[in-house]
Amino acid sequence: MDDGKPTGPKAKWWSRPSAARATHSEAQIQEPVPAPEPALVPVPEEVADTEVTAELPPTPAQARAKPQHQPDEYSTPPYGEPGPWAPAPHVQHPVPTPAQGTPVPPQYPASNGTAPAGGSGGGYAPPPEPQPHAQPHDQLQPHAQQHPQPQPQVPAQPGTSLWLQYDPWSTPGQPLTHPGEPAKKQRRRGSLLVGAVLLALVAGGIGGGIGAYIERNGGITDLELPQAPKDNGNRAPDSVAGIAASALPSVVTLHVSGSGEQGTGTGFVLDQQGHILTNNHVVDPAGSSGDISVTFSGGETAKATLVGKDSGYDLAVVKVSGVSNLKPLPLGNSDSVQVGDPVVAIGAPFDLQNTVTSGIISAKERPITAGGEKGDGSDVSYVDALQTDAPINPGNSGGPLVDTKAHVIGINSAIRAADTGSGPEGGQAGSIGLGFAIPINQGKRVAEELINTGKATHPVIGVSLDMKYTGDGARVGDKGKDGTPSVSPKGPGAKAGIKPGDIITKVDGQRVHSGEELIVKIRSHRPGDRLKLTLVRGGRERTMTLTLGSASGT
Repeated sequence: MDDGKPTGPKAKWWSRPSAARATHSEAQIQEPVPAPEPALVPVPEEVADTEVTAELPPTPAQARAKPQHQPDEYSTPPYGEPGPWAPAPHVQHPVPTPAQGTPVPPQYPASNGTAPAGGSGGGYAPPPEPQPHAQPHDQLQPHAQQHPQPQPQVPAQPGTSLWLQYDPWSTPGQPLTHPGEPAKKQRRRGSLLVGAVLLALVAGGIGGGIGAYIERNGGITDLELPQAPKDNGNRAPDSVAGIAASALPSVVTLHVSGSGEQGTGTGFVLDQQGHILTNNHVVDPAGSSGDISVTFSGGETAKATLVGKDSGYDLAVVKVSGVSNLKPLPLGNSDSVQVGDPVVAIGAPFDLQNTVTSGIISAKERPITAGGEKGDGSDVSYVDALQTDAPINPGNSGGPLVDTKAHVIGINSAIRAADTGSGPEGGQAGSIGLGFAIPINQGKRVAEELINTGKATHPVIGVSLDMKYTGDGARVGDKGKDGTPSVSPKGPGAKAGIKPGDIITKVDGQRVHSGEELIVKIRSHRPGDRLKLTLVRGGRERTMTLTLGSASGT
């Protein structure tokens, strides 16, 4: 090559040159050419049948050959002394360099009798023993008559490479292995490895199939899901479950029919005599001769009779007879209720009895009016209500609103619907979280009057209000109904100094914005209670005190 480096197989670190190895100088390095075939030596006729090869002495050019590398004065591998970590392996002598060029590997006959032109990539091939490339002049024949000396034929194995591998670590004298021919131990290991892989694949397939079957079919045996054991059923008394367990035995469902109408509502037991409190609009369809049926939480049923009702308060009392083991529901105090207190509503929404819902008190003293279907105002109820977000639906009416002690603090009576209250099939609208309950303090007073007298009394101030007034406050009308005076003579208002046209703006310091709100505030009291009123007359504000009168309800 142009760089003067040999192109033959590079020496390993352990193959340093010896003094007996002959190489050519750098000036003699040329491109590798095939080694010349040794010449045939004439032999006597007696041995003409025997082929021999004469070994000729080296030529002067061979004697003057230099090593192919510079001497290493430091004796470092690969051309120096071998390292102390490994003994120098057995090596063979290189082929003497012929005069025509660098040595080439010997040509081994292939199975078809041809020799390869170059080495295969199978590994390092050891060079052959030195062969003379020239003969003495007296032994040479004319060039035209020279014939190559036949080389000993080496039988080749079918399907193997023409180049043999050189193993520097093998025992000297052991036969070389062919490239690509694995050792017997490697073949055995490869067979074991293939068998192990196949066994793992088969085992994995079987295991995966079994796992998929177990997952899909629930195992070899019947499927049994884990489950917590049954508890004793005890709940904290102030939890929703505890409150419901305490209050449900006192709650009943009412089915009312009569006069071509029927309805469903709720009520609760007041005492052991069988009195049950509910809403007036629940029992109103029965009229004076309708049928009222009561169903208790345990499933027992009984007939009930009307004791009394009042449309202005929207309350009624019925009574059952012949029923034992009644459990009255204890009454609380609605004046002690605070906004945000937790509450539980119990009833039969859409005839689903024993339904329990929970929420909080959203607001207090919410003035509302309900009813008015008759058009004459006789069925309008005015309630200073408790507002709750506990879900209340049609059928909850008359049911109890209880606190965390399972004490009644209100009677569920009305809801604010998102639409007109009737659907395409005539059904009523449901709850949107705006429910209203009559405070139990007012319900208790009215219930006692209905049980004792059959009627309830209403507190009054003895004035007629202008319900068409759109300003702020409640305006006293100029004239009463049927042309009567708007301020009843000798009534509570007249005695306090109220005159037609006065605008009442406050009751006991609380603002009122309409005539309905003034009625609600007055009916939240008992007859005989003293009230402090604030009014405006002629642009000037006045304050006065009056004592509430009494009127019979309807």
